[in-house]
Formats: sequence, structure tokens, C-alpha cells
Amino acid sequence: MKNTRNFCIIAHIDHGKSTLADRLLEFTKTVDEREMHDQVLDNMELEKERGITIKSHAIQMDYLYKGEEFKLNLIDTPGHVDFSYEVSRSIAACEGALLIIDATQGIQAQTISNLYLAIENDLEIIPVLNKMDLPNAMPEDVEEQIIDLIGCDHEDIIHASGKTGDGIENILENIIHKIPAPKGDPEAPLQALIFDSVFNSFRGIIAYFKVINGQIRKGDFVKFISTEKEYKADEVGVLKLGLERRDVLSAGDVGYIISGIKTAKEVKVGDTITHVKNPCVNIVEGFEEVKPMVFAGIYPIDTDDYEELRNAMDKLQLNDASLTFEPESSAALGFGFRCGFLGLLHMEIIQERLDREFDMNVITTVPNVSYLAHLTNGTTQTVYNPSGMPVSTMIQQIDEPYIRASIITASDYIGPVMNLCLDKRGTLLSQNYLTAERAELVFNLPLGEIVFDFYDKLKSISKGYASFDYHMSDYKPAKLVRLDILLNGEMVDALSTLIHFDNAYNFGRRMCEKLKELIPRQQFDIAIQAAIGAKIIARETVKAVRKDVTAKCYGGDITRKRKLLEKQKKGKKRMKQVGNVEVPQKAFLAVLKLD
Repeated sequence: MKNTRNFCIIAHIDHGKSTLADRLLEFTKTVDEREMHDQVLDNMELEKERGITIKSHAIQMDYLYKGEEFKLNLIDTPGHVDFSYEVSRSIAACEGALLIIDATQGIQAQTISNLYLAIENDLEIIPVLNKMDLPNAMPEDVEEQIIDLIGCDHEDIIHASGKTGDGIENILENIIHKIPAPKGDPEAPLQALIFDSVFNSFRGIIAYFKVINGQIRKGDFVKFISTEKEYKADEVGVLKLGLERRDVLSAGDVGYIISGIKTAKEVKVGDTITHVKNPCVNIVEGFEEVKPMVFAGIYPIDTDDYEELRNAMDKLQLNDASLTFEPESSAALGFGFRCGFLGLLHMEIIQERLDREFDMNVITTVPNVSYLAHLTNGTTQTVYNPSGMPVSTMIQQIDEPYIRASIITASDYIGPVMNLCLDKRGTLLSQNYLTAERAELVFNLPLGEIVFDFYDKLKSISKGYASFDYHMSDYKPAKLVRLDILLNGEMVDALSTLIHFDNAYNFGRRMCEKLKELIPRQQFDIAIQAAIGAKIIARETVKAVRKDVTAKCYGGDITRKRKLLEKQKKGKKRMKQVGNVEVPQKAFLAVLKLD
């Protein structure tokens, strides 16, 4: 155990942590040259395409230092705010963290929030200044920021470059000297924390865990405490580039277990594994339940695919514990699921993964957040979607969730960033300068306002230089209304939204204009209306495709034409009564990107 080190990498998105992880794997010869490629730990197509890490990946490296063999377990974590739950789980399985900061950009909001997570868990922090080979690196400024943040000395900060491989040896030495070996008793009853799991169509569910106390051997009978299910450990081993079998794993090791589990519900991230015969007394303190921020409905395009979608969601939840879902039905879309996500990028990634990994074509409804409705009879109800909203006469007041947002930006963009936040009904709490060029703004913002396009707008007005991080603060009363979209008087429940009264008219008008472009023309007029309760606030009409029925009426009296047009008018009226309007998939997506 004294030669084992468990550590993770913390960094903001795009600060070069995956590249640095590649260099560490190369230097310790964990991956040979033939298998080496960029972002070796990001094994999802999506991660490579977008250049972001979505899942945290664990890998074991063997390193010979001064004649001693060391086992280094590295967990590479995502940097985007939507995947912070992945980071919190990785931190729970480690004793130390590499804090990687881009020498050209300095400290960003996400770095700070993940750093606090690590400090709360008493991890040893090793600061690394990355991208030192770039001509626009500003090491002196960024070093000052790091010293202000974690109170270390200049000598403690390692200068490195993931591209050229400078400073890698120094990082490994620091990991060995500074990060403590795992504490644990190999002789105690088995106690292991599950921090991730994946589904394999041949082997069933593979759970990744860290052994806190005790030992686990191949063939042991083990019990998962929170689900109280018992299994035989068919195979245990460590995580190299692939899975490598071992006969025994003891305290401090990070590894995997395969025990032929078929149902996804039986493995919970944060659960404790112990022996059936000699169980441990208390469970490992895992991580708190994840709180979804954004809710949206996911429905199969073909209603017969409902069961397949359920299986796909189960398997996805295994691999992404921050996804929550429950069944719901909609008049327009049939049966589907109400899903909770950590943010809009998370939602987009889940949609993409459903399409790529499970070949599921799905429709996603307008995302919204959860509100608290205080009713006149003294009870409180949580409202997740507009159709669950009680009748307005029964509502005393509605509370909406607020977040405390921290935005770090270059001082040139403070004006536009403030305007954006104030437009979103935000209030400025504090503003302080980290350096002469960079300031941190702290705002109180309604979560419902930032769900749509806040992040995109923030990036575009700050030319990509602002970083954004947030956490829930509390609920506050709000003047909310339910905005419905009607097509020929029929309500489309999938397009309903809960929105602040001041923005309702504007949003309703833009929505009608957008739908007018997207809904194909029929043989009859289609009225698109936006309504609050019984009051119509906006209307557009999709004109009918007219057939020239009067072409054969040449010569003779005008009344012949009139008679024919009257007959056509009746036919159109009848058609309108029985005809139904198909809302294309594009329309649901376009509503998300209204601008």
C-alpha cells in the first residue's frame, strides 16, 4: 500500500488535461507507441469530435522511481460545469489532485469550484502550470493567481507542457513525494466504494470501485449494501488501457468487478461492496444525491419504441449517474420520459449518445426547471412541467429557483456581461478584480432564465474569455405564467412553457413566427396562436395551398365561378375540422434556439 498513489486531474475545459494525461501514460510506458493517439483516455467518439472530456476515466500506471516500483492510479476528469458530478465522484476515490491551469488563460470559474470540492475532501493539491511552450504564456501573472487561491509557494508550482512533454518527470516525482498513500487496513472486513459503472453486452454490468479496507478475491461472495443483492465475483482486476485480471485487490487499490449483473437498477454509484460472510459495519460515505437543474421530456419518434428507449436510458444511467428519469405521457407525443439533466450541454450529449450508441431517434421537449407552487389550501406542490401546473385560481404564489453564479472575465467585457445578466433578471452581488485584467462578478440569477441560451450568449459577447460556474442558492417568489401554443385551436402540450410574465409576450410572438416558417402548408389555413390562459397574445397564419379550381370556368357568367368557389370553401372548412397538423421535429428543436 505504501507504494500506491491515487490522484485525479482537475482543470477548466480546454486547459490541456487530456493531453497532459497522454504524456503521463507515455512517460510511464503504460501505453506503447503503437496504441498511442491524442486524447487516449477519451474513448467516446463524441469526446474526440468536440475535444471535451465527458466521462472520467481511470487508468493504472506502473512507475519505477529510484529502484522502487510505484502504482499510480490516475482518474482523468471532465472540465465542463455540466459534468461536475463526475468530478465529485472521482475526488471521492483519490487522495490527491493535480490542479492544471493554462498559462495563457489563468484561473477560470470551473477550476475554482472543482478545487473547493477537492479541498473539502482533504486532497493534497499539486499546482501545474500547463502550455508553457506557447509564446503568449504569462507565467508570472498566473502564478500570483494560484498563490492567492491556494496559498502555496512559488517553488511548489510545476511548469509543464502537455504538448512537448516538459515537466512530466517533475510531476511524477511530486505525486510520489506529496500525495499520501491510501489509508486503510487490508485485514479489516471488505469495504469498497463504487464510483462508476459501464454496461457490456457480453459480460453484463462492470462496476469500478476503490477498496477502502480489506481485500477482494476472485470467486468471493460479495454484497452490494444499498440494494442488498448478493453476487459471486467472477472476475476482479485493475484498469489499464483495457481491463487486466488480478487474483486479489487490497486496500487502496482501484479496480473493477464483473459478477454477471444484468439489470441496471442493481448497481448504484456511491454504493458499498462488502463480503457476505464477514460484512463491514458501516457503509462508505459516498457522495450526495445529484440534483438535476434542467428538466425536459424525451419521447421516441415511433411510439412502439418506448420499451427500447427505457432500456437505452437504463444503460445510459449506469454510465452517467447524473441522469435522472421517470415515465410520463403527453397528448401530442405519446409515452416517454421526464428527464433531469445538469445543464443544456448535458442534455445535448445525452441526446447524441442515445442516437449513436443505441440508435434511438427521439424528440426532446422545451427544457424547463422545477418550480414550487403554493396553493390556497396551504399545501405546496413541485411543478416540473407546464401541464402539471395547477389551475391559476388555486395558486397563491409560485417560487422559482435562483442560482449564485460566478463569472470570471477580462475587464474589457464587464459591461456587456453585466447587461446580459441584468437582462436575465439578475442582481449583482459582488465584483472584485483578481488582477488588473480579470474580474470576478457574482450574480443572483433565476435558473429558468439561464436554461435556454445564456451560456452561448456569454461566450459570444466575451469572445470565449468568460468562464461561468454556478450552484443553487434558494427559491424566490416570481410572477410566472403558462404560455400555450395552439394550432387551429388545439393545444400542443409539448410546446407549452412556464415563463416570466414580462417575457411572455415577446417569447410567444417569436415562437409563432418561428413555427410559421417550419410548419408545412396544408390544403387549409392553419392558425398558430400563443395564449396565456384564455387570452391570445400572438397569432400567425400559415396560408392554404390554393388549387386553381376555376381554370375550367372560361366564358359564361361570373356566378359559375362564385358557385364553384363556395363549394370549395365548404370542402376546405370540412377538411379543417378533420385535418390534423403535424408538427415537425425541427420545430421542437428550433424553439430551444429561438433568437
